[in-house]
This record gives sequence, C-alpha cells and structure tokens, in this order.
Amino acid sequence: MPAPSDRPQWERDGADWPNRAASRFVRAADLTWHVQEFGAPDAPVVLLLHGTGAATHSWAGLAPRLADHFRVVAPDLPGHGFTDPLPAGRLSLPGMAAAIRDLLRSLDLSPDLVVGHSAGAAILVRLCLDGLAPRLLVALNGALTPFPGLASVLFPGLARMLFLNPVTPRIFAWTADRPAVERLIRGTGSRLDARGLELYRRLFRCPGHVAGALGMMANWDLAALDREIGRLAVPTLLLVGGDDKAIAPETAFALKDRLPQARVRLIRNLGHLAHEEDPARIADAIIAAYEEQIAAGHPSAGA
Repeated sequence: MPAPSDRPQWERDGADWPNRAASRFVRAADLTWHVQEFGAPDAPVVLLLHGTGAATHSWAGLAPRLADHFRVVAPDLPGHGFTDPLPAGRLSLPGMAAAIRDLLRSLDLSPDLVVGHSAGAAILVRLCLDGLAPRLLVALNGALTPFPGLASVLFPGLARMLFLNPVTPRIFAWTADRPAVERLIRGTGSRLDARGLELYRRLFRCPGHVAGALGMMANWDLAALDREIGRLAVPTLLLVGGDDKAIAPETAFALKDRLPQARVRLIRNLGHLAHEEDPARIADAIIAAYEEQIAAGHPSAGA
C-alpha cells in the first residue's frame, strides 16, 4: 500500500480544489472520507459517485446545478482523491459498495436519487441490488457489463499485474505530464478545458491515487454483476454520451432490454466525461428524469 505521503494532500493539492467550501472529512468504514455537500439540508438527497481515476472535482460543474433542487452528497471513492484507501481484501465491487453503505449510515442518509459515472454506476447498481431503494438511479456512461471479447479476460488481469507491482504507480505518476493526460482524456471521446486537465494531472502525479485506481480495476468483477443485473428493480435512466469511446453507447441500449424499469437517453456530441464537458445539459436531463418519477408517484423506500 502506498505511503501516506504518496496520497494527494489536502493542504497542497486541495488548496484550490473545486467547491472547496463544500468539503469536509468524515469517518466511516474505518476510513477518513473526503465528502462535498451542497444544497438545503431538508431537500431530497442525491448521491453522486465518480468513476475510476477521478474524484469530487469531476462534479465541479454539475453538483452546484443539482443543489438548486437537492441536497447533494459527493464523496471521493476509497483510494481516490483525498479519501483513504481500502485494504486489498475489500477492493472488490461488493467491498466498495459496502464501504459506501457504511458512509451513508454514518451520515444518516437515504438518497432519493443516485447518480454514478462509469464505475460509480456499477457501485450504485450493486447497492440497489443489495437493498438501497432510491426513486431513480442514473447511470452516466455506466460501466455495468463486462468488456467485450478477449478484453473481458485480459483487462482485469493486466490491471491486477500492474497493481501488484509497487513500482507501477510511481511510473504512472512520473509520466503524468499534461500531454499524456490530455491524450488519455481525448481517448475517452471527451475534451476538457485547461483547468479540467490540470486537476486530473494533479491527481495522476500522486502514486497513491494511481494505486487506488489500479486497485479498483484489478478487483472489478463485472461478470458477477452482469449475472444479477436483471433483477434490478429500481427505475433506471441510462444516460449516454453519443461520442463515448470508453464504453460503447450501444451497450446501454442492449442493457435496457434486460431491465424492466430502464430507459436510455442519448446525449449527442459528448464523450465519456459528458458531465464535465456540459454539466448544464446533464443536470437538465437528470432533473427532468427525477421529476418524471415524482409525477409518476414512484415512492422512495430509503436505504
């Protein structure tokens, strides 16, 4: 496990963190979590979970827009950003979901709406299969099914090999200059401004953050989730960026046919990081979908 000094440091790396005034640190599941909160305390709660390799900065433009309608709660996932890493034995998808469940209990929250980007959506599906019952689940370019073909076998194994090599996170961090990060982001079909790229570069220069992302990928078993996802009972919106190069948009349409309460909305001209490229459009889509659930009278059973 990386030394504490290898992790992003709040005093240094968080000095100008987006929405820093909304940040606080809480203790749950034997971890210290970085959590951002926005909106009125008595408003319906929305939980935002970012994807692999990101942190709360990913919601910088979206969270304040949602705060006009909700109490927004957005943590850094374990091992990402400024949240402590999980032990290796708890890095699985169920282990990550259990940690988030403990965080919700510690905060005494029962979300009405849950929004997950990429791997964050997989965590939310796992939580809902295990009993979380929001009015609506929004999977934003969700990584919910195994990679196609040989990649489903090779990718987790490669990530595991890299994660187990203690030198790997330092090599990644050493190469995290701006051109490398820009190539990585563009490879997802998204284009970010200089500020967005700098924040990712800042995180990737910390070996502890890189190790957190690799550890998450190395222990991700989407095949197990795929076997159970058909019993997902929570109304689900599969929000898809039409230019996503990380997760093919057509996978969402195939998944919809397996989920009795799911629908797809395609957002054109946006990539995998659609919510960072155009937070206003994504906020409008989420709010509209939630209001439709309210109008339909779908109850929230809470956590």
